[in-house]
Amino acid sequence: RRSRRRKSIAIAYEPGQGDGVEPQRPRWEPRDWREQLERIREMRRNRDAPVDEMGVQKCYDSSAPPQVMRYQVLLSLMLSSQTKDQVTSAAMLRLRQRGLTVDSILQMDDATLGQIIYPVGFWRNKVKYIKQTTAILKQKYGGDIPSTVEELVQLPGVGPKMAHLAMDIAWDSVSGIAVDTHVHRITNRLKWVQKETKYPEETRVALEDWLPRDLWREINWLLVGFGQQTCLPVNPRCSQCLNQDICPAAKK
Repeated sequence: RRSRRRKSIAIAYEPGQGDGVEPQRPRWEPRDWREQLERIREMRRNRDAPVDEMGVQKCYDSSAPPQVMRYQVLLSLMLSSQTKDQVTSAAMLRLRQRGLTVDSILQMDDATLGQIIYPVGFWRNKVKYIKQTTAILKQKYGGDIPSTVEELVQLPGVGPKMAHLAMDIAWDSVSGIAVDTHVHRITNRLKWVQKETKYPEETRVALEDWLPRDLWREINWLLVGFGQQTCLPVNPRCSQCLNQDICPAAKK
């Protein structure tokens, strides 16, 4: 018994110790994922889902100064939570017609802001978060938005998904995979996670563990549009899906 114990201790070295290199564990990846991805790309070829035409990347004024543009990106992300792209886009258009800057929002009273952004989901809470976040941006960041995920998620009303999208769209930096309800649902249906995840943040961690980094930027818009058009939350259109023969969740 003692010799067996010694033997187990002898091989349990830390990386870089011992007389050999610790063997790499085989990298887990889902079955058929590359083919599934290619077929989703084919289904998304026309880029005609709501996210393509009215998503956050279409909501800001591209002719605005960079600092104003980045603020508008963050605001559209805050409005988009639990809200359809069409509703977010319309609310952003109304805000931009009033001149959407840090100062214009700080000067606007809560009732007016509420009237403009209604009927986005949880609009009363969003009025409060927008005012609080905008004040912080003015005081702490000179009217710009933070350039790290860690700082972005400290802002009221800004979660990890919004932070990663803000880094991508506003700062042109890929910091992680932006996982919303569509990405969360579809990657679980495709078994792109080793075990089922309950929350989007769990899904993000699971995906980033195996998905090649050069796909992180693409995967959000790709799966969001796919989820809006084909892989619906209720009654997914499996008969129209090119992946029906290799999808674990397909209704045959």
